[in-house]
Order: sequence, then structure tokens, then C-alpha cells
Amino acid sequence: MRTIGVGGLAAIAAHGRRALASLFGPIAAAALPPRCPGCGTPVAADHRFCAPCWGGLRWLTPPWCAACNRPFAHDRGADARCAACLADPPRHAGIRAAVAYGPVARRLALKLKYGGRIGIAATMAERMAPTLPPGIDLLVPVPLHRWRLWSRGFNQAALIAAAVRRRTGIAHDPFALVRRRATVPLRALGRGRRRQAVAGAFAVPDPARVAGRTIALVDDVYTSGATAAACTQVLLRAGAAAVVVLCWARVVGSGAAGD
Repeated sequence: MRTIGVGGLAAIAAHGRRALASLFGPIAAAALPPRCPGCGTPVAADHRFCAPCWGGLRWLTPPWCAACNRPFAHDRGADARCAACLADPPRHAGIRAAVAYGPVARRLALKLKYGGRIGIAATMAERMAPTLPPGIDLLVPVPLHRWRLWSRGFNQAALIAAAVRRRTGIAHDPFALVRRRATVPLRALGRGRRRQAVAGAFAVPDPARVAGRTIALVDDVYTSGATAAACTQVLLRAGAAAVVVLCWARVVGSGAAGD
């Protein structure tokens, strides 16, 4: 009787897995087709949008403010600043957002943040990665306080940053920045109150992790900028060379939502 070695058993097992995949793969694909992350309509491939949801997204491209990348209705020149940046120049080196905040963009953010649809992080990252300027050394997600992290089970910004790393190869450090105290939800607060709420909430435990590096601060939605400004301040104070804000969506009108 012939004895089959460990290698032979492994080969037989691998062949069996391939045979099962060949047999059941088409059935699984038919039963569980890729779906639009916005509305759930079947689509051709993962992370693709159906035509109505795609049309409901406003992609942010130049012309825009040279300081914060807020889109302009027409080209004002390479060094033009928006009124907000002229009045209060930001410390960050720009806000790179894939889309403007709107119904479809909001739907994705809520599905990820509160619906546990963590695969949407990869959908967002696929559109965010191409907006990054050259020279980024490190991806740092906006942190959650440990109580929020324990209750939610994940940090959506860290999931997005990890997905961007997989697409770009840029280093990702989810522990470079910490939230040392919990803050109240910011969505119901005015601009001034938001800044007060996050003042002193963030810290860099080990400045050597960020010193001299150009950082992309990753989050899902940029609204008033209070959280991003607080994070940028402590990263620069710790020695970061520059901080670019990278997000899925940003509010470009007068409305605000989220943090």
C-alpha cells in the first residue's frame, strides 16, 4: 500500500479547494453579487457605484483654494485663497477630500461609522488615495477615545488609513496620535464650541514617530475643521514637518455634520 506524505496530502487538499471554488464560485457570485455601496443595487464589481449614486457624488478637483483646497466655481489663479483662509490661515497643508458632503457621501459615512459596514473603508480609500499630494511619509488616523473604541468596536479612520496604505504603500501608524480624553459629540455644537470641546483632547505619546515627517491625517468626514485643527496642532508641536488632511468627504457649504 502506497503511503502519502505530508506534501502529498497538502497537494490533494489544495486541489480539492480549487475544485470546490471552481464548482461553487459561479453560484456564490450569482447569489451574492457585488452591490453598490450607496444603495445596494447589484453592480459589476466590488466598490463600484450604480449610475444614480455615482451621479449623486460631487468629486472635488481643481480649481480650488491654494491653502485648504475648497473648490472654486472658476479658476482664480494658482495662489488664490478662499475668504476663510485669508481671514484665518490654517496650520495644515491642505484638505484633500474625494467628494463633497451630500446625501450619497453621508450614506456611506453612516454605514461605515454606525452600521458596521467596514468594507466601505476600502471603497472610500480607493477614491481618496489618488487625491494625496506627493511627499506624504506617514498616514495617521484621527483617534477615538478608548471608551468610544470599545463601544463601537473599531475606529473608522484607522480602517480607512489601513486601506489607503494597502493601495499606496505609505506607512500607517494608528498609534502615533491618541485621544487622551473623551469629548461630547460635536454635531450639535457651533464652531466656537467645537474648538473648545477638542482643545487639549489629543496628544502624541512618542514625538520620534512623527518628527520630520509629512503626515496625512486621515478621517471620514471633514466639517468645521475643529478636530483636524486640534490634531494638526499637536502633530506640528511634536515635530511633524507638515500635516495634510485626507478624508472621504468634506462640507463645502454652510452645513455641518459629524465631528
